[in-house]
Amino acid sequence: MIPEIDVRGCIARKNTEGTLAFSYEADESLLDIPFVKIAGPVQVRLNYRISEDFSVEVTGTLAFTLEGSCSRCLEEASSDIVYEAEAYFVRGEDDGEAYGYTNGRVRLEEFLRDSLMFALPARLLCKSCEQWENE
Repeated sequence: MIPEIDVRGCIARKNTEGTLAFSYEADESLLDIPFVKIAGPVQVRLNYRISEDFSVEVTGTLAFTLEGSCSRCLEEASSDIVYEAEAYFVRGEDDGEAYGYTNGRVRLEEFLRDSLMFALPARLLCKSCEQWENE
């Protein structure tokens, strides 16, 4: 389960900064590399800061492993991926530059989905093919 940031609750407790650490199962439909899957849950560690205007800045990392067939030679391959993610949430609707939130709760699903998509490589290569490409 993906937690939410309770902006109203945090402000009431005078706690405008915090950390969230959790894992979740990624939507496999985001992955468009043939014969590759996300092995296990995505590990997430996020820091958030609530500003005086009730905007919320979120930064952190997503870590996961891709496993499957090499996109070049079809041998078994895996890759550990760590992605630095950041987002800005504002009260109300998404304005194209920032994510929106309503009812005093920041829902992280869309941000995590977008971050995971940006983190995914175009292909998965085994160590041999990766080395061959770097030469």
